[in-house]
Amino acid sequence: MPDKTSQAPIKIQIDNVGKVFKLPHEKQTSIKGAVLNFYRRNHTYEKQHALKDISFNVKQGEFFGILGRNGSGKSTLLKLMAGIYAPSTGAIHVDGQLTPFIELGVGFNPELTGRENVFLNGALLGFSRKEMTAMYDNIVEFAEIERFMDQKLKNYSSGMQVRLAFSIAIRANSDILLIDEVLAVGDQSFQEKCYKVFDDIKESGRTIVFISHDGGAIERFCDRVAIIDNGILVDIGDPRSMVLEYGALVAEEQYESQQRVSKGRTKHQGTGAITIEKVKVLNEKGLAKPSINFGEPFTIEVKYKLNKKISEPVVIGVDIIDDQGVSILGPNTDESKEKVILKSDGVVTAAFSVNPLAPKAYAITVGFFNETSTLAYDLVEDAAKFKVIGEGRHGKIYIEPRWSFNQTT
Repeated sequence: MPDKTSQAPIKIQIDNVGKVFKLPHEKQTSIKGAVLNFYRRNHTYEKQHALKDISFNVKQGEFFGILGRNGSGKSTLLKLMAGIYAPSTGAIHVDGQLTPFIELGVGFNPELTGRENVFLNGALLGFSRKEMTAMYDNIVEFAEIERFMDQKLKNYSSGMQVRLAFSIAIRANSDILLIDEVLAVGDQSFQEKCYKVFDDIKESGRTIVFISHDGGAIERFCDRVAIIDNGILVDIGDPRSMVLEYGALVAEEQYESQQRVSKGRTKHQGTGAITIEKVKVLNEKGLAKPSINFGEPFTIEVKYKLNKKISEPVVIGVDIIDDQGVSILGPNTDESKEKVILKSDGVVTAAFSVNPLAPKAYAITVGFFNETSTLAYDLVEDAAKFKVIGEGRHGKIYIEPRWSFNQTT
């Protein structure tokens, strides 16, 4: 299917944008200290590079997503687009009227009632009192807080304030919208109402830049997605590929953190005739990664050391265990009719050409046993951890069936 925005004009142009914040080393706690420090010449600052050389374009009618971990710089980028910040380097060009949904409720007065804040916020968006009066009932109905409109805003919960602010903000007539996870406080039913609004906005052909950690929402709405990490543009592509890449990025960070915590704590059980030294999960390309894609073939690689000569066949088993401690797959060489005689140190691999594992986290237990599996030479639980990344599915494993239908009339 052709890209509907391929020939569309550019609405937002980001050219080699960088943003640096200066963090002063001196912390002033009084007016006198601030005044005295103003005349000092040896001011020292720490430079925080929030964004580095970011470049991309957003076209008219495009629903453009941005994924990134907390502190990655994605919200800073949105504030640069909105004109709240000025770039330290590079330039941003916006063609059209823009409304940021970055911090909903900015301009609300907690001492005023909900009703009064509707008209106040509407005025900030450029609406007349007559226009706000015509929209008032729809705003309140969407926010689902009719009974509280004559109470002061300071008595509202954070969720109620978000609902009211969002209900007002979506009335803006601008052709470019910036949305920064404004729905995080709303409950599930309200989020679904907001997503219906997104469907309508997308259908209207307006241009949207959307930040969210919800991979399902990103895939549902976005035409293209960018990944920002540590202030750097990692990649731009189709939503599905970017959600998977982002999931792998997060999994890799978690994996490295787990490795640092568990280093030196590996527990070995058995006679010690064999030592399991290292266990890796290899993806389809043979690369050791902490995550694989749903349905992707993978290999478990086990490096071992033979400490004592063993003349009888050895049984090698691997057990893949889910995050609830349930064994999902537990093959061994005896079941596969493999007669294994170990004569030296080496590497054993178990290649899975079919991957039925549902998207979630897994741990691997590896064991080397005698021929009857009654004696362990070495057994290591949680020898490695990995994740399967992809769309959530029902059940612990997924195997595609062959469907057939026979209906009687």
